[in-house]
Formats: sequence, C-alpha cells, structure tokens
Amino acid sequence: MSEHHEHPEIGVPSRVGVLGGGRMGGGIAHSFLLAGADVVVVERDVASADAARERIEASIDASIARGFDADAAQLKNSLTVATEMGSFGASRLVVEAVPEILDLKIEALREIERQLPADAILASNTSSIPLAQLADSLERPAQFIGLHFFNPVPASTLIEIVVHEGTAEALPEQARAWVRALGKTPITVADSPGFASSRLGVAIALEAMRMVEEGVASAADIDLAMELGYKHPSGPLKTTDIVGLDVRLGIAEQLERDLGPRFAPPQILRDMVAEGKLGRKSGQGFYDWNNGN
Repeated sequence: MSEHHEHPEIGVPSRVGVLGGGRMGGGIAHSFLLAGADVVVVERDVASADAARERIEASIDASIARGFDADAAQLKNSLTVATEMGSFGASRLVVEAVPEILDLKIEALREIERQLPADAILASNTSSIPLAQLADSLERPAQFIGLHFFNPVPASTLIEIVVHEGTAEALPEQARAWVRALGKTPITVADSPGFASSRLGVAIALEAMRMVEEGVASAADIDLAMELGYKHPSGPLKTTDIVGLDVRLGIAEQLERDLGPRFAPPQILRDMVAEGKLGRKSGQGFYDWNNGN
C-alpha cells in the first residue's frame, strides 16, 4: 500500500474517478495514478474506453521512461476503465472532464452525483464556465469545487482551484493538499468567468489572432515575441494549436457572453474551426503539425 493510501490527509484520495478519458481526462487520471490512487475512468462507449486505457497506459510508460520511480504494471493495475457511471460509486473524488458545453456538463455532474455517497467530492475541470451555473444544478453544492488542470497535464505544474460561494469552508484547503500531493502548484480563485488563467490566456491569444488577421506579423513571429520578450514557454498561437482552436472558440464565446465584446472571437478563428483546422489534433492550425512542428 502506498503512503498516499496510508496518509490520506496529506495525499490524494484512495479512489478517484474521472469522467472522460480524452487528452485532458487521461492526463488527470495519469496524475492521480502516479500519486498513488486507484483510478476509475468512465467513457461513453467501449471503443472510447479502450482508447482511453491505451492512452493512459502509454502515458504511464512514458513517465517510467523519464525516470519516475514506480512499477508500471502496478500502476496499470490501479486503473479501471468503464462505460457505466455506477463504476464511480466507491470514489472519494470524481473529476468531470467532458467538453466545455454547459448542458453536457450539468447532465454529467448530476448523474455522477447520483452515484456518490454524500461525503464524496465532485469537481469540474471547466476552464471557463462559472462554477455557480454548475453548482445550482446539484443536490450537494457544498461538496463541489473546480479543479482546472492544464494541457498537457503530466507536464503542467499548475492546477487552478475554483471556489464558488456555496463551497464547504474546509474544501479549498483539502483541494490544495491534493494538488500538492500530485506534485503540482495550486492557485485559488473565486468563481468568475474564465477564472484567472483562461481569462488572461484567451485575451492574449485572441489579440494574437487579430494581429495575424491584420497582417501585423506571422504566427511564428508573434509567438517568438512572447517567448523571447516575455519568457512564455509557448507563444499564444502555438498554445492555441495545442489546446485546440475549437476549444479556444468555445471559451471565447462563453467569455463574450459573460464579460462582453472584448472577448468576441475574431473571424479568423471562426473560419479556421469551420474549415476543420483545429490545431495539433487535426494536423493543421496556425502551424502545420503534419511536419513535426
């Protein structure tokens, strides 16, 4: 038994659930596995579940190859991938990581909550939807908090903890302890559209897109300006490609609704998404990812 199981007050919960095994959900599951938890990932169908297991196991192998001191087989044995929400029943914490669509998240969170005991914690990985809109749909909003992970999850060292007005008083500190046990750094923000990270990151990215649209400079040169001038590890346009242009568009539209026209998506973003240029996952965005960029 790992020390995280023996000392839950300073580690992660012994059993963690993740709804969604895509790039974000798989990364979240990977992080909790490495921290000593048994993890249950629920996907929508068998094919998606199989793909999620393959993705997470490959991520575990990569961590071992980079020098993480653990037994790969043991970590993989701590992973369960399922297609039924009822598989979450014994989880002490479940993180929802479905696409950034309000109705989809509300439906998913309600269903998860129905499967959990009253003292279990439910978290959303939302990057832009105000937590209050999600909490209002729940029977136990005090047990609900935002845990916003960053892509790529295994390499990112930041988790944004989002606290809504009804969050139980002790829960934010408990969440900060979980984040530290994952080897990451927590920041805590009040419930506000876009929180801190998405609001700032999207504002910079949207302006960078407008500069491309206006012919101010190339995408590569705009990114270099931020990488070399401001020490950003990745420029706003390359980051947009990594996150996904469709994801950035959804966040911008949410922020425009909540904060006004300064977050209106530029036409270049709408056009590229309509053309299927979604960034790294489609092979083409502001950069050509088919050539190993």
